[in-house]
This record gives sequence, C-alpha cells and structure tokens, in this order.
Amino acid sequence: MNTDVRNTKVMNRFDVTSRLIAKLEHEEAVIGGIGNTNFDLWAAGHRAQNFYMLGSMGLAFPIALGVALAQPDRRVFALEGDGSLLMQLGALSTIAALKPKNLIMIVMDNGIYQITGAQPTPAANVADIVAIATGSGLANSAWAADEADFERLVEEAMSAGEPSLIAVRIDDKPGVGATRRDPVQIRERFMHGLGVREPL
Repeated sequence: MNTDVRNTKVMNRFDVTSRLIAKLEHEEAVIGGIGNTNFDLWAAGHRAQNFYMLGSMGLAFPIALGVALAQPDRRVFALEGDGSLLMQLGALSTIAALKPKNLIMIVMDNGIYQITGAQPTPAANVADIVAIATGSGLANSAWAADEADFERLVEEAMSAGEPSLIAVRIDDKPGVGATRRDPVQIRERFMHGLGVREPL
C-alpha cells in the first residue's frame, strides 16, 4: 500500500473518473463533490445512482456516509477534491468510528482551489491527505501510484470489510462536462436510482 505522495504519478481527473465508472456493475451509488469533480462524473457516464453536489464544499463524504448507513447492501463511492475535504476533515473520524464497510472515498488532489482561481490548498505543501485519513482512523487509506494502481485499489476496496480512502494526484485540467444545475431534479433522480422514490 502506497502511503507516500512522492511515489505517485500526476493523473487526469476525467480519466480516473471514467475508469471508476467502467467498474460499476451493481447500481453502486456515487456522490460527486462540487465543481470539477462532479462535472467529470457527469461526463464520464450519467447514471440515476449518481448524486451531484452543488454549492457546498466538503459535503460529498458526509452525504455518502448517510447513504452507506441507510443502504448497507449497496456499495457507495464518494468523489471529493482536496480543498473540499480540508473544509470538512471531521467527517473522516466520524466515518472511521461508524465503520461503514460499503463506503469508498476517492480524493482528487491537485493542491489548488481550482474553481475559485487556483489558490493553493494546504495539500499543496504541508497536508498529506492519506496521513490525515490514517490518523483519523481510516487504516485502509493509500495514494494511487498510477492509473493501474488506482484500478487495483478500487477493486480491493470493493471487497474490503472496512471503509476505504484512495487519494489521487491529479492535474489542473478543468472538468470535461457541466452538471445540469437543477437541485430538485438531481435529488429526485438519485432517490429513484436508490429505489426510495417513484419517478416524477
């Protein structure tokens, strides 16, 4: 397991997201954090089981935790940027304490607040996402060394008996798509995709 950010290749968020979506075969839920993370999720393959966060930094992991606890037989993925995660670090220890074995967290780390002007995040120089996750109690946390390693870590996480966190160093390319910004439609489609609401 790679716990050293210096041993990682800089990858592309859309490519990594597409690789993840290609592995989903059982109506897994995917929660996309705000901005480019969910733009690339939308572009990689829109599904009724995708939830696209709008407007609030750091809520992908807490929302995914709620889904994972409510539907323990469904695998749940959460995609978040480093800047957003650093706004909500308390979620990591809460997830570690509750131990949802069906939750997989993926952090896209480019070291910048990309949407607001590419200001550096603490992850650019001083904060190591995997070290923070491990210190918060998430033992199954690792940096993806490259694309093949990312795919391997996803496969391992899908059969793990504990929550997993995979951190990916990414470039600063903008998101490929643009999420349709209708919160009610996003919510209703997602609830239908999870089987808890009839379609509108």
